[in-house]
Amino acid sequence: MKIPDRNHPIAIAANPHRVTIRFAGRVIADTRQALTLREATLPPVQYIPRSDVDMTLLQRTPHHTTCPFKGEASYYTIRVGDRRAENAVWTYEGPYPAVAGIDSYLAFYPDRVDAIEEIPAS
Repeated sequence: MKIPDRNHPIAIAANPHRVTIRFAGRVIADTRQALTLREATLPPVQYIPRSDVDMTLLQRTPHHTTCPFKGEASYYTIRVGDRRAENAVWTYEGPYPAVAGIDSYLAFYPDRVDAIEEIPAS
């Protein structure tokens, strides 16, 4: 386990915008409670509460990866009609303490969904 520091910072903050995720012509996630994780020089990632995701469209896969800063990630495939996006969604269930805020939230690979949109609050 590595601890985020000034050489590899990680910050988690509430996103003030509405975040939607689209796949195969459907909104599969819609939330006003997203968390934005910023890690070192990587692009920001939106983490979505499960309660705001249509979990009936996700199928758990046996795929796992390990991040030295966050822990072990589990994956889901998205299925809508005849379209599927393999291992397009990941989650940390029991992440390391430094990123405990994202526990059981879901994140989506931008290149495996049609759109991840941030809509400013009106």
